[in-house]
Amino acid sequence: MGGRMTAGLLEGLTVLDLARAADVLVENFVPGVMARHGLDYGAVSAANPAIVYCSISGYGQTGPLRDRPAFAHLINAASGAMNLDRQGDPEPRVAYLQSADALAGVHAFGLVLAAVLRRQRTGQGACLDVSMLQSLWGAEDIGIAAALNGGDFIKGPRPGMIIHAIGARQLAVQFIGRGPTWDRLLATMGGASPAGDARFATPEGRRDHWSELRKLICDWLDRFESVDAAIAALTAARVPCAPVQSMEEAIAHPHMAERQAFSSVAHPARGEARVTSAPFHVDGAPVPARGSAPYRAGEDTRAILSGTLGYSVERIDALLRSGAVAAP
Repeated sequence: MGGRMTAGLLEGLTVLDLARAADVLVENFVPGVMARHGLDYGAVSAANPAIVYCSISGYGQTGPLRDRPAFAHLINAASGAMNLDRQGDPEPRVAYLQSADALAGVHAFGLVLAAVLRRQRTGQGACLDVSMLQSLWGAEDIGIAAALNGGDFIKGPRPGMIIHAIGARQLAVQFIGRGPTWDRLLATMGGASPAGDARFATPEGRRDHWSELRKLICDWLDRFESVDAAIAALTAARVPCAPVQSMEEAIAHPHMAERQAFSSVAHPARGEARVTSAPFHVDGAPVPARGSAPYRAGEDTRAILSGTLGYSVERIDALLRSGAVAAP
């Protein structure tokens, strides 16, 4: 017990030393863990009043669910998104993408930058609380708005969204309930279009009779000899569409090369590793990944403690022996 307490105390003191030299602290423990280590916002801001302290958790730092551990799969279930994704299936299913994790990180990224900008103007630090649950809700623009305002919403299949097989491949097509994409689709379909059919004259009618409308559109798509031929016709008419691709196909597409969507970085064991570049360009140029690939936990411990904090070799070795820090 004494050894663990000593390690925890040394760890906390080391983190506070780092906080004094840092602009931002980001943590994603279950609420309360940082406080038990003496590293909550109150303690850290006492060491550095200008710190931007960002906590990312499943349900947020307050509320009756705050103490529950969370992963993206569980947030998908708790948010209602998993139920929506059933799309009429009798049972819910596991989502492949870990959307809640990624969305919470993106919200934290923007929030931290905003807090840093405010600090530059005012000198004021910040205590930021990002909820994975609420981040996922922020990505749902139809169902939650209807539910909040007493309206009806469709759990699925979503009107206006089609996945249809042409030969051995699949095609995705989307149009919105009103506006130019619907009119363009009608014009492209020509004599096969449902123009003039009273059932489909309004967005509400197209929603209420979606199964019948979907069949008409899919029957028309069957006239194309291939997915590529359908894409050519739809794209020429400015009707949004895309092939359903495997991950390997998407990565190998020439568009990815043109955008420089992937970067190569040094890797201590492999020589180099390919990673995703930033998903944006700045001033017309891509933003490749910089630095080497992460390899082992603690690989930069010695450099940070010596270079940033000025710790001696003896002090670093003592921290390593205590278990307060780790290095390969």
